[in-house]
Amino acid sequence: MGARRGRRPRAGRAADPPRPRAGGRVRRLAVALVVGLLALTGCTSTAASGDEPIGDRPVRVTTTTNFITDTVQRIGGDAVEVTGLMGPGVDPHLYRASAGDVRTLREADVIFYGGLQLEGRMGELLDELAARRPTRAVTDGIPRTDLLAPAPGANEEYDPHVWFDVSLWQHVSRTIADTLAERDPARAGTYRANLDAYLAELTELDGYVAQRMATIPPERRLLVTSHDAFEYFGRRYGLEVAGIQGISTAAEATTADVERVAELIASRGVPTVFVESSVPRQTIDALIAAAAQRGAAVTVGGELFTDAAGSPGTPEGTYTGMLRANADLIADGLGS
Repeated sequence: MGARRGRRPRAGRAADPPRPRAGGRVRRLAVALVVGLLALTGCTSTAASGDEPIGDRPVRVTTTTNFITDTVQRIGGDAVEVTGLMGPGVDPHLYRASAGDVRTLREADVIFYGGLQLEGRMGELLDELAARRPTRAVTDGIPRTDLLAPAPGANEEYDPHVWFDVSLWQHVSRTIADTLAERDPARAGTYRANLDAYLAELTELDGYVAQRMATIPPERRLLVTSHDAFEYFGRRYGLEVAGIQGISTAAEATTADVERVAELIASRGVPTVFVESSVPRQTIDALIAAAAQRGAAVTVGGELFTDAAGSPGTPEGTYTGMLRANADLIADGLGS
């Protein structure tokens, strides 16, 4: 199934209210702290500069979310040494870098992050680092015509949750491989071979997810979650999506948000809603109670992986395993 290009109206949700920006003084103090930490690590670190030849050692890579970590490891193989900042259950929208994170980033040969304001509270830090060493948003290689614009009034330029469309993650994988090859040209052939194998695996994954979604009866294809992370998934695989919160978890859901989605699921007879691994479930519990007041019996179909993959060493701790697990849970919950 080919991804449709361009903008798409958001189903089952009103425009997100503008999110409050950080207070001036607090924001200035945070930026000053970031700059100070960078200056400190720049003076005390013996790490290589961003353009030092790699030689025979592994490329030191630092990543943000754990599914980016997994993808870099798959493409880099033994040629890279990857340190991920965010583990399972971590919300990248709200993540703040620690002093240890700054040191790790400062010592990296290459830094990969999601971009599109996914790591909203790390923006100033990533901008500072980009002047010192290769720092790449993995979404840079996705054609902007393939990205979803947020609802009118939202602060974001584009929806950052591109990993839920496997075809878009293939663009991400190419960007990672190209960046590694540029930083470490001696092993460009290794990165290309690993990329080709990974792209074939992603093509198979894309077909698997599409097949699982096709088992859901058309009248049940409404996916309700805590926050609006699945619009790319819905566009690619034929589901309508309704999130209680907007595309960022930085702003809390309101009573009006809960009532809006409760009315939708009551009118549509939706049997199942889903909690998320990186978002507290209070809003889903409030939604179920609001739906019950409208005479709708709704159950929780399980926990979806959204802004973070599962635990290391488990199938769900990988990008492909995360997508497979989500597809199975959604198909079972809405199709039964």
